[in-house]
Amino acid sequence: MNTKFLEKEFDYLKPATLNGALEILAEKPNVKVFAGGTDLIVKCKTGAPVDMDYMLDINAIDELKAIASGDDGRLELFTNAKLSTIEKDERVIKDYPALAAAIRAMASVSVRNMASIGGNFCNASPVADAVGPVMCYKGVLRLLSKRGEREVAAEDFFLAPGVSVLEKDELFHAISLPAPAANTGSAFIKLGRVKSDIAKISITVVIERDDERIADCRIAMGSIAAKPLLVADIGQSLAGKAVTQKLIDATASEISAFIKPIDDNRTTAEYRTDVAKVIAQDAIAAAWKASGGKL
Repeated sequence: MNTKFLEKEFDYLKPATLNGALEILAEKPNVKVFAGGTDLIVKCKTGAPVDMDYMLDINAIDELKAIASGDDGRLELFTNAKLSTIEKDERVIKDYPALAAAIRAMASVSVRNMASIGGNFCNASPVADAVGPVMCYKGVLRLLSKRGEREVAAEDFFLAPGVSVLEKDELFHAISLPAPAANTGSAFIKLGRVKSDIAKISITVVIERDDERIADCRIAMGSIAAKPLLVADIGQSLAGKAVTQKLIDATASEISAFIKPIDDNRTTAEYRTDVAKVIAQDAIAAAWKASGGKL
């Protein structure tokens, strides 16, 4: 195998406009979108199965690289915004620090310079680091086609490893993150073999504080199921409760008992189950303190 060459044969298309890209998706069969290419090109070079007759390069469409603020305080991350750009954006660092932390924990600088936020979602990997924070910040995904536009909550986008709700004629257009409420704190923790490796397990916690009680809590985990998982019921159960170390410990134990991980070539199910309790304790405590709460 010579990985200097692409083994897959395909037609290469590079439209200059968003409408041109949507027309290609509507008219051509077996189209794969090329943004950063950090997953697609690797698959093509290594002989992994790629069902692709047309490669749609969206890098000439400048509007798809944007990070934009909305009138209502929302932040829009368009599909081809590079991960390295997002992690350094002052609005992301200030209002969505768990997302910035998750991206900093991903791969190498050179990969983050190429990889796009849309690609991190569309690859539909159970270990995708940016997904947990987007879920916990109540992100909404905007999907476009010639048929129109639809919005999907981030937690509803994934179906199975490598499979999402994105239709063949749709383009992942943008992620819309609502402005965080006052007194919001968050934390992201990832464990891997080395910093640049994919996660053995990860957790995101976002807490909205009301005095000494939790007003809202969202918890998401990666690399513990067939898709990134919003642990919705456990997070919601904390609403209205005063935060104590006892509550944190009990919640962490509940999370550890809830997940049903598997053994794989990175680690064991037993390790994931055991360490889930530890990182849940740390993440909940860190998010609570970041919200201005005291323990």
